[in-house]
Amino acid sequence: MATRWGICSAGKISHDFMVALKTLPREEHQVVAVAARELGRAQDFANRHDIPRAYGSYQELAQDKDIDVVYLGTIHPQHHPVGLLFLRAKKNLLCEKPLAMNMREVLELTAAARENDVFLMEAVWTRYFPASIQISDVLAQGVLGEVKLVRVEFGMPMHDVSRVVKKELGGGALLDIGVYCLQFACMVFNGERPESIQASGCLLDTVLSVWVDEAMTVVLRFSSNRMAVCICTVSVQLPNEAFIFGTKGTIKIPAPMWSPTSLIVNGNETQFPLPEPSQPLNFSNSTGLRYEAQEVRRCLLAGLKQSPRMTLEDTALLTSIRDEARRQVGVVYCQDAE
Repeated sequence: MATRWGICSAGKISHDFMVALKTLPREEHQVVAVAARELGRAQDFANRHDIPRAYGSYQELAQDKDIDVVYLGTIHPQHHPVGLLFLRAKKNLLCEKPLAMNMREVLELTAAARENDVFLMEAVWTRYFPASIQISDVLAQGVLGEVKLVRVEFGMPMHDVSRVVKKELGGGALLDIGVYCLQFACMVFNGERPESIQASGCLLDTVLSVWVDEAMTVVLRFSSNRMAVCICTVSVQLPNEAFIFGTKGTIKIPAPMWSPTSLIVNGNETQFPLPEPSQPLNFSNSTGLRYEAQEVRRCLLAGLKQSPRMTLEDTALLTSIRDEARRQVGVVYCQDAE
């Protein structure tokens, strides 16, 4: 039987998620409904993607009994309130990253998932790419020896993207793209909590934006003198690569490191090509969203309430690092005062 999806939000990332789902067998994944805050936008989205039902409110989607799992693709500040709506309606949920704006919101979402006995996963899609799985396998086999240093960066000019620079939309480099750098370090060090977090950054103060982070460097120090250096910026283009340095070797993840299609282990490259999209995409390599959808289906069929590849504990760790980095740099959202 197919996993029946409901799509919450008719925006750009939801479009790309739909295109990715179409690369998977229809007998495994079907989309039965989409919801937006305006019915017209939901109907346009439904027509574009051949979705049977369109709703003009998220509440209607939450009440649809034919839905097995909801993909939540709204802007960051809506993840918490809208996520609670679906979880309390006993809907399994795949929520775009970041799961929420801060630790308080994350804990409320995870508590709601447990109270209602439903599946919850933060859509850190990078973790499910075949290249990322291969990285974990190589590290587990000890090919690199002891990993001593991780260096990862993500940067591109995005001052003209309102959701990136406006505080009320959850803007800032760290929440939008820096999360990919932090999650990569956490993945490499297998969910270990760092002994120290040191963050430094520059705040953006323009007509559109007041005091969101334009750039940030976060240095994580782990036990046994192991470190990760994470750099993100929304002002300039960076190489967008990642490196893992061990006592016996090195892994290089070429750009784009957040959606990797190749891997270089001690000089030997392996390619992981993506399927061609059936429609134009908004973001690079978005057909790779198929991998997180496959993981959701696998977990639901197995009766799991979270993914072992990106557990709720992993999400809590990632959130705690973000919260501390923001505190040190001085990035505060209205959600922090609630």
